[in-house]
Amino acid sequence: MSSAPAVAASSLWVDEDGVRQPSGDVHAWTPGTDQTLCGLALSRSRLGRFQHVSWADAVWIEQTADHGLHLCPKCSAATTPRSQRGRRWARVRPRP
Repeated sequence: MSSAPAVAASSLWVDEDGVRQPSGDVHAWTPGTDQTLCGLALSRSRLGRFQHVSWADAVWIEQTADHGLHLCPKCSAATTPRSQRGRRWARVRPRP
C-alpha cells in the first residue's frame, strides 16, 4: 500500500486530455483500502476512486482553480502535519 493519500470524490469531470478529474465532495483515501481517512466507506458512500490524483494535488487545485471541489475538513485535518496546525491551547499559569 502507498502511504501518500489519493482522492475519492462524489462526482467527476473530464479535462481536455480526456482524463477523469474529481469534483464535488473530495475525500482523502489510501489506495488499497475501502475507507477514507475520515471514516467513510467508499462502496457505501458511492465515492469514485481517483488513484492518479494525489491529495496534495487536490488541495492545490481547490486553492487555484474553480472546479467545484469541496475538501472534507476531517480528511484535511488528518493529512496536515501536527507542526503546521499550531498549538490549540496554552497553559496560562503553572499548577500549584
